[in-house]
Amino acid sequence: MERLQKIIAQAGIASRRKSEELILSGKVEVNGEVVTELGTKANPEEDIITVNGKPIRSEKKVYLMLNKPKGVITSASDPEGRKIVSDYLKGVKERVYPVGRLDYDTEGLLILTNDGEFAHLLTHPKHHVPKTYLATVKGVPHGTELEKLKNGIMLEDGMTAPAEVEYKDVDTATNEAVISITIYEGRNRQVRRMFEAINHPVTRLKRISFGGILLQNLKRGLTRNLTKEEVNNLITLAKSEPAKKMKKR
Repeated sequence: MERLQKIIAQAGIASRRKSEELILSGKVEVNGEVVTELGTKANPEEDIITVNGKPIRSEKKVYLMLNKPKGVITSASDPEGRKIVSDYLKGVKERVYPVGRLDYDTEGLLILTNDGEFAHLLTHPKHHVPKTYLATVKGVPHGTELEKLKNGIMLEDGMTAPAEVEYKDVDTATNEAVISITIYEGRNRQVRRMFEAINHPVTRLKRISFGGILLQNLKRGLTRNLTKEEVNNLITLAKSEPAKKMKKR
């Protein structure tokens, strides 16, 4: 017997949080009875579970990495007709969805899955899964300015957690710098806002690592399956004590 929201998430219907919302809104039935209590348990092998009147079926779990191009929406649809990440998943039969988001103007490593528990684990704020970006910024920040990012900087939604920051390249001809930054949070447009706070706006942003999984030489717009070892490493990292990861900073 397992919690109903976990069964729905594992079937690839929605994330665990969205599954809870489906239950609370009365859209889930077990053996013909509407269930609205989150603590309800069921047996997916024996009970008939429906969501919006449709029986759920267990899907093969899929874990993908996409090198998201700039100018692509991390969404299932876009009313403006812009490209969305599913446009790059033509060979994927399962209904997968992004683990977290990348902005329209941000490129790089995006993980997609139909495993709701996995997605919830990696995106929950308490788990502090590290994400590394290469940020091309206007001007060349002084070391004291980068120290502000390392120690945490005040944004409109509060102080950021400490980040890992280092120079990668400086282009004197364009007066730009490339800086590697690793953050442990997932706020909206966080990296861009951090650099804006020190008056060095980002002109290009690329995520190159998520929880130790590296983008490496995966070509833009292509996907690959995560290995079983990579999936297990991500789960282990997310479940490890946050305090231990904070010490590594």
